[in-house]
Amino acid sequence: MLSGSAEREPAIADHTAVRVALWRALHAQVDPPPHVIEDEVGLRLADPGDDWRDRPDMDVEATRRIRASIVARARFVEDVVLEQAEKGVDQYVVLGAGLDTFAQRRPELGAKIRVFEVDRPGTQAWKRRRLAELGYDVPDWLRFVPVDFEGDWWGRLAAAGLDTGRPAVVAATGVTMYLTQDAITTIFRLIARLAPGSTLVTTFLRPVDDVEPEQRAQLEVAVEGARAAGTPFLSFFTPEQVLELGRECGFRETRHVSASELAQRYFAGRGAGVGPSRGEEVMVAGT
Repeated sequence: MLSGSAEREPAIADHTAVRVALWRALHAQVDPPPHVIEDEVGLRLADPGDDWRDRPDMDVEATRRIRASIVARARFVEDVVLEQAEKGVDQYVVLGAGLDTFAQRRPELGAKIRVFEVDRPGTQAWKRRRLAELGYDVPDWLRFVPVDFEGDWWGRLAAAGLDTGRPAVVAATGVTMYLTQDAITTIFRLIARLAPGSTLVTTFLRPVDDVEPEQRAQLEVAVEGARAAGTPFLSFFTPEQVLELGRECGFRETRHVSASELAQRYFAGRGAGVGPSRGEEVMVAGT
């Protein structure tokens, strides 16, 4: 999650990152194949105990739509990385990487590019320790970039090897809701200055009253839960608002990827009510 400054290594991973990792694993365990993404590596990293599926936030039926949103956004990002790599783009930046497992699951693709995982120092120290305990090597093409997001994190990214004069794919999923609009604007402007041919894939939360009626109560619970956990949601956008912000920040083109488009792409033929909610949707922006 993109917030906070330098910290001591936490005893456990950020609770939001763990929940996302567990939802991805739950998809692989309870949803019918073909799975949108196969990811139980994050579950192994989190090591939540044998009773993790008994958690209230892992209820199979209640989390069906949000689980679909989580796996759809992850798969969409990886599809963009693959598409751009085939065009010769060889830099991939994951902002607020959390328990992202691209490097562990897709080494054949990762070996063709340079991957930068950007996150807070404590979170990354914890993750690196867990990777070592599970026997995962850190390949030369994977760069961990521990940063203070209130400091010169962009400079730290460049110092880690990001070539801002060459195209890159930057992913920021599950990030913008935790930031103020000023902070989001700063991030968008920095990314928009990357070389032509660069791509930003970011998600955004729609306002509660802009979500399907049957999903509003669940989003309200998520909003209250985030507030109670000390990580409140700060920013909500309609698709028109986030596209306009992207254009104002200097992107040459912006595109809204709706929940219905993701459903058609990854959940076609699986029955009604199976695909993602429009509570969190995607914007793709290009330089």
